[in-house]
Amino acid sequence: MIDIRPLRPEDRAAWEVLARGYKAFYRTVVPDEGYEVTWQRLLSGAELHGIGAWSSGRLVGIAHYLFHVTFWSADSCYLQDLFVDEAARGQGAARALIEQVAEEARERGATRLYWTTKQDNVPARALYDKVARFHGFIRYDYPLGD
Repeated sequence: MIDIRPLRPEDRAAWEVLARGYKAFYRTVVPDEGYEVTWQRLLSGAELHGIGAWSSGRLVGIAHYLFHVTFWSADSCYLQDLFVDEAARGQGAARALIEQVAEEARERGATRLYWTTKQDNVPARALYDKVARFHGFIRYDYPLGD
């Protein structure tokens, strides 16, 4: 059974293990202090939101998301980070996290929930193709600094 709930202060160490796993997967370097800053932003709940998936009392997955305005419709919800411990994959944690974010987006009145992933992230895309629609968009990042 997977239990989904908001992250709490006592989840800090377990959250960081998963957050570091997520960043390592995407080959993104974050300095140690970046994890603390992000954790504090998540706990404040003002702009960024974080939830966790627990299995047998252990945090096995995390989702980070935010809401933003759009030009042509009501708010959108961006699921920025989704990561499940490799040992816990295939047990429904990722799907449960997505469904919880979707529920919160509906409650807020958002008209869209979306996320991105690497083109070659085959295991994740297998789930995403079941729960969402791929519309063919490709993301580009323009470098703004060093």
